[in-house]
Amino acid sequence: MITLLIICTLIVAFANGANDISKGIATLVGSGVSNYRAATIWGTIWTFLGVLTAAFVTQALVATFSGKGLVQTPDDAPAFLLAVALGAIGWLIIATRTGMPVSTTHSLVGALTGTALVDAATHGVMWTAVLKKVGYPLLFSPFVSLLLVVLLLPLLSPLLRKSQAYCVCIEAAAPAMATPCGAILRDSSAALPVVEVAPMKDCGESVVRFTLVDSLHWLSAGATSFFRGLNDAPKILALGVAAALATGISSKVFYVMLAVAMGAGALLAGKRVTETLAQKVVRLEPANGFAANFVTSILVCLASRFALPVSTTHVSSGAIIGIGMSKGKGVRWRMVAEMALAWVVTLPCSALIAAIVYKVVS
Repeated sequence: MITLLIICTLIVAFANGANDISKGIATLVGSGVSNYRAATIWGTIWTFLGVLTAAFVTQALVATFSGKGLVQTPDDAPAFLLAVALGAIGWLIIATRTGMPVSTTHSLVGALTGTALVDAATHGVMWTAVLKKVGYPLLFSPFVSLLLVVLLLPLLSPLLRKSQAYCVCIEAAAPAMATPCGAILRDSSAALPVVEVAPMKDCGESVVRFTLVDSLHWLSAGATSFFRGLNDAPKILALGVAAALATGISSKVFYVMLAVAMGAGALLAGKRVTETLAQKVVRLEPANGFAANFVTSILVCLASRFALPVSTTHVSSGAIIGIGMSKGKGVRWRMVAEMALAWVVTLPCSALIAAIVYKVVS
C-alpha cells in the first residue's frame, strides 16, 4: 500500500499539472501572443523550477496538508492518505475531462475532511481551523484578484499602450575585433546574440522580435507558473512524503518526481482547461493579459511566503474576470456561473469520493 500511495501522489501531481497549467498560460494563448504548444512548454519549465524551489522555502504548507491543525488526530497511515489522494484524483480527473478549471487545493481539503469524517465522525475535523486556514483564503482570493485588476488596469493601460511602441529585438551579430590602427576585423566564428529594446520603427531584421508588452507578458506568465508550482507542490507532497521516506526516497528527490509528474500532466492533458480560460470567459488582449498574470503572480507569491493555501485557479480566474469587468463588457457570465458551480461542488464531491475509498480500504 505504501508503493500505491506514492504512485497516487504522483497521479495527483499529474492531474494538478493537467488542470492548473492553464492558470499561467491562458492569457498568452487567449491574447494571441503564443500558440498553445509554446506557451505550455514555457509554463511547464517555470512550474518545474517553482516545484524545486518549494523544497527549500514552503515547508509550512506540507504540515497543513498532512492534516496537522485541520483534523483532530492527523493520521499518517497509508490507508488514510491513500483515500485523500484518490478523493482528489477522482474530482480533478472529472473536472479536467470537462474542461473546468478547479482547485487542487480545494480538492485536497475536501478529500482530507471527507476521510476524517469517516475516521472520527464530525468531531474529527477542526472546523474553525479549516475555515480560517483554508476557507477564508480560498473564498476571498478570487475577489481580491478581481478587485486589483479592476483598480490597476486603468492605471497600467497608458503605460502599456506606450510600451507597445517599443520592441525587444534579438539579433545575431558577428564577433568583431578592432586592430591598433582602428580597422575592424570580423571573426568567422559563430554569431553572438544581441538583445536590445528599441522603438518599433528602428527595429531591424532581427532573429526574434517581440513588442515590449509581449515580452512582459511572457515574463508574467513564467512568474505565475513559477509561483503556482511553489504553492501547489508542498500540498501534494504532504500526501506521500512519509511513504516516500519509508522506501528510502528523500523529500528532495520526491519533489523532483512531483515536478516531472506535474510537467507531464501539463504537456499531455492541459489543453481543455486552457481553452476554457483562454477563450470562453472574456476576450483577452496582450496588455490586459499581462495585467491579469501580474496580479496573479503577486498574490500567489505572497500566499506562498505566508503559507496561505490559496488556489491559483481562483486567483487567476478572478483576475481574468476582472479584465472583462474593467472594460465594462465582454464577460461570458454563463461560463463564469459554470465555473463557480464547479468550485462550489469541488469540496463535497472530493470529500464523498475520499470517504467511499476510505470506507473500502479500511
